[in-house]
This record gives sequence, structure tokens and C-alpha cells, in this order.
Amino acid sequence: MNEFRIALSTCPPDASDQIAKELVQKRICACVNIIRGLSSTYHWKGKIETETEDLLFMKTTSHRVQSLKQALVKAHPYEVPEFIVIPIIQGHSAYLDWIAQSVDSESVGD
Repeated sequence: MNEFRIALSTCPPDASDQIAKELVQKRICACVNIIRGLSSTYHWKGKIETETEDLLFMKTTSHRVQSLKQALVKAHPYEVPEFIVIPIIQGHSAYLDWIAQSVDSESVGD
């Protein structure tokens, strides 16, 4: 049985659509939801920064997490992109089957 994951990353609003499309086209994610207009406050290079960002909410399987991380870091404009992975403990079996079929590694050229 596949183990399913949700990966999170914030990005600038002008990059979110392209990153999401690329990850789905490569079949690394079954789906990427974009939550627009977050306000993020963080430490960066000795300063406190506040920016408007989008949150990418990416659904995948455990065997695709490393490919997802590599593709996200390559496509992402930030020097240090956020990449956090959360296990999906339970879900609608038909939806989870769809995730597994959508990220079928046999049809992907990483």
C-alpha cells in the first residue's frame, strides 16, 4: 500500500502557478492547491521580513517525496525554499487511489 503525503511550500505569487503546473505535469504531485495571499513574517539574513506569499499544498506519495523536493528546489526562486512534508493518516480510499495513479512513477522521466 502507498503511503500518502502532503507537502507544503510558500512562494512568491508570480511563481506559484508555474511551479504547480510543472509539478503536476511531471506527475510528481497528483494535485497542487494554491492558497493565495498569505502574509509571512520571518527572520532572513539578520532582519525581520514580511512578505505576501502563496502556499502550495501538494498531494503525493511517499515514494515521490524526494523527486518532489528536487523539482521544487530547482523550480523555486527562493534561495532557501520551504519544504515540509506531512503524512496523510487516513482518507477517502478512492481519492487516495487517484493520488497513487496520478503520480505513477512508471510514466515519469525524472
